[in-house]
Amino acid sequence: MSNSNINAAKGRRYTNKEKADIIAFVDKVNADKGRGGQSAASKKYKISPLTISSWIRAGVGGGAAVASGGKVAGPIGKKLSQLQMLHDQIARTEKELAKMKAQFNALKAAL
Repeated sequence: MSNSNINAAKGRRYTNKEKADIIAFVDKVNADKGRGGQSAASKKYKISPLTISSWIRAGVGGGAAVASGGKVAGPIGKKLSQLQMLHDQIARTEKELAKMKAQFNALKAAL
C-alpha cells in the first residue's frame, strides 16, 4: 500500500467545539421540526450523516445531544425511550403468548 492510499483515507478533523456546534444545530432542527437534524447538518456542514451519528452516540463535542448515563436527549431520545419500552412490552407479551400456546396445545392434545 502506498502513502497516497493511506493519506487518502484521512478526513478533516473537527475540534470538540466544532462538534458541539454541529450537534447543537442537529438538536435545534430536531426540536423545531421534530426530526431531520442530522440530514440538515450533513448538508449545511458537508459532513457524512454517519459521522454526525457517531458523534452523537459517543457523546463527543460537549455531549449536547447526550444526557448523563449515555442516553440521547431531546425529542429523539424520547422516541428512543418509547421504542425501547414498546420493544420490552412486546417481548414480555410474546413470551406470555408462547406459554399460553403451549398450554392450549397441551389441552388440545389431551382431548
